[in-house]
Amino acid sequence: MSAPKNGHESFKNLDTAAVQAGRPPVTPDGPINPPIVLSSTMHAGGPYGYMRDWNATLDSLEQAIGALEGGRCTVFSSGMAAANAIFDLFPQGKPVVASQYSYTGVAMRLKELHDLGRIELRLVDVTDDVAVKAAIAGDGNPASWVWIETPTNPMMEICDIEATATVARHYGAYLAVDNTFMTPIRQRPLELGAHLVMHSATKGLAGHSDLLMGALVTADEELAQKIIGRRVLLGAVPSAFDSYLALRGIRTLAIRVDRAESNAQFIAEKLAGHSKVRAVHYPGLGGHKNADIAKRQSDGPGFMLAFEVDGDAEAAELVCQSVELITYATSLGGVETLMERRRRWPKENSAVPENLIRVSVGIENANDIWADLDQALNATGEIANQTQPKMGY
Repeated sequence: MSAPKNGHESFKNLDTAAVQAGRPPVTPDGPINPPIVLSSTMHAGGPYGYMRDWNATLDSLEQAIGALEGGRCTVFSSGMAAANAIFDLFPQGKPVVASQYSYTGVAMRLKELHDLGRIELRLVDVTDDVAVKAAIAGDGNPASWVWIETPTNPMMEICDIEATATVARHYGAYLAVDNTFMTPIRQRPLELGAHLVMHSATKGLAGHSDLLMGALVTADEELAQKIIGRRVLLGAVPSAFDSYLALRGIRTLAIRVDRAESNAQFIAEKLAGHSKVRAVHYPGLGGHKNADIAKRQSDGPGFMLAFEVDGDAEAAELVCQSVELITYATSLGGVETLMERRRRWPKENSAVPENLIRVSVGIENANDIWADLDQALNATGEIANQTQPKMGY
């Protein structure tokens, strides 16, 4: 794993970058970790002066993420804050191409912008290169932006980043890739031609389910300045303490991803042979559509998977409510294994199967994870009453 260069630091290997990037300069008796700067304002005389513009702790975190992704990073108070900063840059009324399957919050916001006449939204099957090219070209009205996830949430579909980037650049469109599922340890979209990488840093980057944060990374300095401007004006700045927690999480990113991915491969193979599982969606399985593309553009299949229970929504709900070690909850990328039936959220894409369960595989012992999942799949009995959630995440 070679670490790409950014404007601040360069490292030969990504696992070293995760540990070393963003540290303070070496000085006698100086700290090896960046301090938590708990000050909203600074002494006059410098270029910034206020935390909404700059903070030393945030800067250290941005250097680390930038070193991992190979560009200039700007962090935000949440993943949706980061996404909306880009959505603010969409030209008025121009077409935007996005995956038919996306994170629910992003999908809801893009539809809202479309309904308001702010953009013309074109949803596409990102596994189909011909369809993607047609959506970007637009019969004489090409897209201004392309927003993709790969793998997609929650169906784990694979989009060819390099091919999509080539088409996008041909038609003058920006390509943004949500890299939350893979993290830069496994996939680096900027190296494949994307203009922008987005992260819900809440998830795999920070890795401990204890903060909210988003990040945008680009090698385009003009775009980077626009992004910084949006953060200042939107006020979506993360706290110094959350930035410290996120940076501390990144220090173990490589080993966490290695362990969680190994567990995910083991669990996916076990699920594929289970009598109560109808289908497994995981790029590490040989029968996965576009598995060859996943191998070409990623350094591994990742820690996320989804599977369909051999039954209906009620059967899938029972599985989720029967786990004991695994946590039935939304979100992903933490050290603990999380799972949920995505269609429990009223705003989830109706094309997602009712019986589909998304799993974020953690770093527990793989045999313990499987034992719990196996007993849940074999569980019988009535489903406990549960309050219907109101939103989707």
